[in-house]
Amino acid sequence: MTGLPLNSADWPDFSDTNLSVRELGLSRGDRRLICDLSVALQSGDALFLVGANGAGKTTLLRAIAGFVRPDSGVIDISAEREDAIAWLGHSDGLKPNETLRQALRFWCDQSHQPSKRIMPVLKALDIGHLIDRPASRLSRGQQRRAGMARVALTNRPLWLLDEPAGPLDGAGRDCLARLVAWHRSRGGLVIAATHQRLEWPDAETLGVGQ
Repeated sequence: MTGLPLNSADWPDFSDTNLSVRELGLSRGDRRLICDLSVALQSGDALFLVGANGAGKTTLLRAIAGFVRPDSGVIDISAEREDAIAWLGHSDGLKPNETLRQALRFWCDQSHQPSKRIMPVLKALDIGHLIDRPASRLSRGQQRRAGMARVALTNRPLWLLDEPAGPLDGAGRDCLARLVAWHRSRGGLVIAATHQRLEWPDAETLGVGQ
């Protein structure tokens, strides 16, 4: 898409990706958070999870990721879960003394992806000029953009994002929106827990704990 220096022809198509959640029940300790939740996402869909603090948005993301076991229900993803999901939590996955180049090369190696994609993704997020700067010398917003670069470089169809725009300014939110739109244009899915209003066209909203 315009303004995004990423060639989709160099990346795989995810048009056969889908997610189905059926009659899901989740608890935290002895507190019931979610009961009988069902939702389905098809290729290219995006979903916002909204609700008060403690409502269960992060717990739902973690259940889809396979980090927590649901009390009940079924979660089906049209790929092996470990190969399908890219996760962005409150941590951006950066070590303070590593440069972005070093950190993202590591994540490319872990995901068996070519490191030649690093610079185009950083440019898409407007942090290409920071590639050799240690993470400890980046602002929180720049670190968050680097975390999103990690998500993109893992090259997985389902992005699970917990407050992805938290520390971002307006320009950062625009970069995030363009990256998400590019991922969706290839058939990828995105689920984001957020307290902020994000302008992602045709994204659905699910109220958690309401």
